Amino acid sequence: MGVVTSVLAGPFEEGVAAWNRGDYATALQLFLPLAEHGNIRAQALLGFSYANGLGVPQDDIEAAKWYQRAADRGDDIAQYNIGIMHQNGQGVPRDLVGAYMWLDLAAMRGHQGAAMDRDRLAKSMTAAQIAEAQELARKWKPKTQ
Repeated sequence: MGVVTSVLAGPFEEGVAAWNRGDYATALQLFLPLAEHGNIRAQALLGFSYANGLGVPQDDIEAAKWYQRAADRGDDIAQYNIGIMHQNGQGVPRDLVGAYMWLDLAAMRGHQGAAMDRDRLAKSMTAAQIAEAQELARKWKPKTQ
C-alpha cells in the first residue's frame, strides 16, 4: 500500500501561487480578507500591488494605507516602502522625519538598502530633524493589529 500525502494550501498559499503565475487579480481576492484580518504579508503585498498597479489600478494612497498597516506591525519591507513614500510625498504628505524614522526601523530589522537610503536622506535634513526621527524610532513599538 502506497503512502498518499495531500497538502492543503490555505488562502495565503493559494494567493502566492496565483501571484507567481501572474494572476494578480485572483491573488488579491485571496489576500484582501487576510490583510483585513491582520496578515502582515498580505498587507504588504496589497501595498505593493497598489503601488505598482498589479491586479488593481495603480493608487499611491491605497498603497500607502496597506504599507502603513504592515509597517505599524513590524514588517521591514513595508517600513522601507512607507519610508520612501513619506520621503517623496507619494500617497502621503511629504514628511522627512517620518521617512527617516521608517527607514531607520527597516534598517534595524535588516532591510538591505534602508540604511543607505536613510543616510542619503539625512543629508537633506537638519540635525534637529534627525534627532527627532531617531527618538521616534527608539520609542516605536509594533501594533498588535
